[in-house]
Amino acid sequence: MVPFDKRSGKIWYNNDLVDWGDVKFHVLSHGLHYGSCVFEGLRVYDGTIFKLEEHTDRLYHSAKRMDIKIPYSKDEINNATKKIVSVQNVKNGYIRPFVWRGSEMMAVSAQNTKIHVAIATWEWGTYFDSKLKTEGIKLNISKWKRPAPDTIPWDTKASGLYMICTLSKHEAEKQGYTDSLMMDHEGNVAEATGANIFFKDSNGELHTPIPDSFLDGITRRTVIEIAKSKNIKINERKISPNELSNFEGCFLTGTAAEITPVSKIADQSYKVCNVILDLSASYEKLVRAKKAA
Repeated sequence: MVPFDKRSGKIWYNNDLVDWGDVKFHVLSHGLHYGSCVFEGLRVYDGTIFKLEEHTDRLYHSAKRMDIKIPYSKDEINNATKKIVSVQNVKNGYIRPFVWRGSEMMAVSAQNTKIHVAIATWEWGTYFDSKLKTEGIKLNISKWKRPAPDTIPWDTKASGLYMICTLSKHEAEKQGYTDSLMMDHEGNVAEATGANIFFKDSNGELHTPIPDSFLDGITRRTVIEIAKSKNIKINERKISPNELSNFEGCFLTGTAAEITPVSKIADQSYKVCNVILDLSASYEKLVRAKKAA
């Protein structure tokens, strides 16, 4: 894979289209040192951006929670996103908008820093190998927990919140797993390192943790809507790790992960069942549905 600093084309950067290799920020930027950066991840399917407005809304929510005022309107960000996808001619790929504080101050306080915004996009296939998406991925159980909701702005996509996700995924990969299951601060099932999680029981019902200390994913909500349209009962509730052996199936959801079956969590195995495959097929049909002109 070509390193991201060696790619070609343009990046939308503070309302200009800048050559990919010329996009720079200072090493003393507040966003790098103190994690004052928020971001989003979007997918492009057959040239169409999926749920652009919802992702932009969440970007602004994250920024507001982090006391960051984005110097552009939502319409300007939406138009800029469409523009960079067109300029880069991305047909099936990924979009990364991000907002961070600049280098005017180097301390915990950042009242007078400039707010920077960039949007990059590139062609990108599946997050997990296509074979794994058919056979299911394997998760270990992380030693790191999602922090209590009164300790962090848990409902944001803020860069600093992903530090323990990186640590968890690195640990999982070293142990031969694909990803890691994280518990919440109370010891209940929370999510994977970058995706929400669902379980299927023997009655065909789905169970998923209540997102009260981690991100309520846009893909998660979409999958719940699809499941309800198929008359599949959804149980949003606290799930104890002691219940993992009670379920027959398991899958992850996320913009990057889409719908990815899980075949194993630690020593517990799961089936890649028809319910999961059907949900995945319906999701694929939805994201590739062309909007009416």
